[in-house]
Amino acid sequence: MDLASNLTSGLALLLGLAMVLAALVAILVRSTPIAILSAGLVSLFASVLFLILAAPDVAMTEAAIGSGLTTFLFFFVLARVRGGESEASDDD
Repeated sequence: MDLASNLTSGLALLLGLAMVLAALVAILVRSTPIAILSAGLVSLFASVLFLILAAPDVAMTEAAIGSGLTTFLFFFVLARVRGGESEASDDD
């Protein structure tokens, strides 16, 4: 194996471990915004991993949909749900 192959394998392993750690943070943390950001980070690491594995089309799709749009949608829904809770408590 040459140096480039070893570097690619090492970087893929490092990204895989970072994905697992970010997923554990998303599962174990009690703060919803931190969990949403951690889930988005998993998707972002996955897109970089796809880019390293020579799949740029999949990497671009994962970054745009998985990391970008999904994280935005989660925060949008969270704001709507929290807004609904404050309006319901104002009526009491």
